[in-house]
Amino acid sequence: MAEEVKRIAVLTSGGDAPGMNAAIRAVVRKGIYHGLTVYGVERGYEGLIHGEFREMSLGSVADIIHRGGTTLRTARSKEMLTAEGQAAAAAQLRERGIDALIVIGGDGSYRGAQTLAALGIKIVGIPGTIDNDIPGTDLTIGFDTAINTVVEAVSKIRDTATSHERTFLVEVMGRTCGNIALQAGLACGAESILVPEIPFDLDEVVAKLRRGHERGKNHSIILVAEGVGGAYEMGEELRRRSGFETRVTILGHLQRGGNPSALDAVIASAMGGKAVEVLMRGETNQMTAYVNQEVIACPIEAAYGPRPPFNKNLYDLAEQLSI
Repeated sequence: MAEEVKRIAVLTSGGDAPGMNAAIRAVVRKGIYHGLTVYGVERGYEGLIHGEFREMSLGSVADIIHRGGTTLRTARSKEMLTAEGQAAAAAQLRERGIDALIVIGGDGSYRGAQTLAALGIKIVGIPGTIDNDIPGTDLTIGFDTAINTVVEAVSKIRDTATSHERTFLVEVMGRTCGNIALQAGLACGAESILVPEIPFDLDEVVAKLRRGHERGKNHSIILVAEGVGGAYEMGEELRRRSGFETRVTILGHLQRGGNPSALDAVIASAMGGKAVEVLMRGETNQMTAYVNQEVIACPIEAAYGPRPPFNKNLYDLAEQLSI
């Protein structure tokens, strides 16, 4: 019979993402509802190693569901990459009689969780990253909000692009994954979308700009994922090849902030609740996932499988609509 879980902890690790607070709230309130004692760990694995725990109450998560960022804060931890750091983290949990840990974060956060699982700690991962690049789940916490943030920003940029008859190159996050650029680009009607997954030719981008100009279009938006290359150098090259006045805007960390969208708040809440249920069943090495519009639990190894193929059909549609 599985050992009963009575005391659990939750932390956020890696880059923050809108909706993390909703997940924290769900873990805390779901846990308390079922009679568990819930601890929050501040500053991710760094705080775990150094004992930065606080017991959570219903009031400690009041009015955070709609807030961006993470109230538990987050940090990168080099110590957690060492055997000594991992042993110290596990010892901190055992000293407090904590039976299990819920980790909200991305791929690196999951790997840290699995080192603790190897030391006998029950763990569940909740996927939180705006890049939506974790295999095993259709959506990660923060992705939908990030897309909406980009679309809102591009809408404002387009106003000035129109007024000054300029081409704007807008860089969004995505070092190895172009999901934000693709979906935001389609949603805002970008003239070109450049992503790491699809080779591109700047001459073709210039040709499209010229075709638009010939039919009376006096401005253009080009959305580019950061993994494609230097935005400023690319903007200068576009200006040189096309002769059009070109400006570059890098949205940067703007995309990680702001209140979560309704979808992110709902998914995050469902994932937080599911994570507690998994632990109460005595299971470990699991992750929550959003699959076919339902939140499920699956082995955390699913996060290390092949990334779902880039949505080439959606990319092709965006190209066709921006002729």
